[in-house]
Amino acid sequence: MAKEGLPKYERICKENDIQTLFDKGVGVSVYPYRVIYRFRHDESHPVTVRVLVSVSKKRFHHAVNRNRVKRLMREAWRKNKAALYEICERDNISVDVALVYTATVIHSYEEMLAKTRKAVQEIIKKYESHHPTAR
Repeated sequence: MAKEGLPKYERICKENDIQTLFDKGVGVSVYPYRVIYRFRHDESHPVTVRVLVSVSKKRFHHAVNRNRVKRLMREAWRKNKAALYEICERDNISVDVALVYTATVIHSYEEMLAKTRKAVQEIIKKYESHHPTAR
């Protein structure tokens, strides 16, 4: 079962991993996010659900606002990732997810929590529609 925290190994940090995610990942819009995800099947590594949060300097000029949005996004992800972990552990796969914030205003924590939950459900729905035997 997934832990409640968001440790370093659950974040996408390497430039090569980020480039691969954006090049080969599948994108879907769940306002205020653009969600890019990619499922990986790697026997040599344990099952992981990794995340990347991104907030554009173009939309939020001040770092304090960008950092606030990123904190809210990470917390909302931390609270909602368990459902995705269950699918990944069941099917022995890993997933990388990029959450790109597209709104121009800072939404409340409750809104972000709900939208993140919707984004996770969308990823699960897309996975199960492409892998009908996985259920």
